[in-house]
Amino acid sequence: MTNAPDASVKTLFHDVARERRLVCDGAMGTQLMLAGLEPGGCGEYWNIDKPERVLAIQQRYVEAGADCLITNTFGASRTMLDRHGHGDEMQTINQAGVRIARGAFGKREGYVLGGVGPLGAILEPYGDFPVADARAAYKAQSLALMEAGADAIIIETQTSLEEMGLAIEAAKAAGAPCIIASMAYDLSADGTFFVTMMGVLPARAAEFIEKKGAHVVALNCGAGIDMAGATKVIQSYRGHCGLLTMAQPNAGLPVLEGGRAVYKQSPTEMVAGVPELLMAGANIVGSCCGSTADHTRAIRAVVDQFNRDR
Repeated sequence: MTNAPDASVKTLFHDVARERRLVCDGAMGTQLMLAGLEPGGCGEYWNIDKPERVLAIQQRYVEAGADCLITNTFGASRTMLDRHGHGDEMQTINQAGVRIARGAFGKREGYVLGGVGPLGAILEPYGDFPVADARAAYKAQSLALMEAGADAIIIETQTSLEEMGLAIEAAKAAGAPCIIASMAYDLSADGTFFVTMMGVLPARAAEFIEKKGAHVVALNCGAGIDMAGATKVIQSYRGHCGLLTMAQPNAGLPVLEGGRAVYKQSPTEMVAGVPELLMAGANIVGSCCGSTADHTRAIRAVVDQFNRDR
């Protein structure tokens, strides 16, 4: 007798993304600042200090139609938290981040992506940060996120393949069923190509990330990365690897107002480039710095139309 499939087993995030185009959430950092986080403050600590404010931000993204939420754990490695005096609370902060994101979905099905950001240091031999310490930091954070029940690990805003490689290895060791590897690119001075701060081109990143065993190759943040720029990076990814792709561009270029960076690209302006991005092969579309739930709602409408027309 053949056992029936277990209906309680959740479909893997990247398998769902193969079936239809998905929408990710938007900015967290700029939303936390609007909610009262002081400049230079530790937004990740709000997972245990002001969880209701983090929850409110993520609930707005769910109401706007996000299929997945990235946990408020971007700077929640022990290395980063030590700078704020919260290193000993690393596990608690990360696991609270997963619980808050899960709670934001309520009874609706959605995917929680455990967010892992860069360590804010240059690895040896180019810098003075020990590779062993970086490996340990990524492993501990990835384990904390997976133990709390994250559906995937998303390694964000990376500029170095060496650091990205360590983070992917840590996510694999932690048992992440889906690993998303996201690089941050800047538009070159002459406006002709995109490259990370450490000199990595999208083609090289795609080849490296696929070889390391991630499931999705992505891009987020970066100077000059809008939907049109994201489309060019996705096209390069698709030409150099067979992985699914994800894009999270900023809401335009920031301007300084009152000492703060303000992003003024409207939802309508942002989504004008989404159809071309989807045609280029982006499987998951979200947004980054300066975006709001209104941007997510606008993206949702375009993605829904694209899925209907397929």
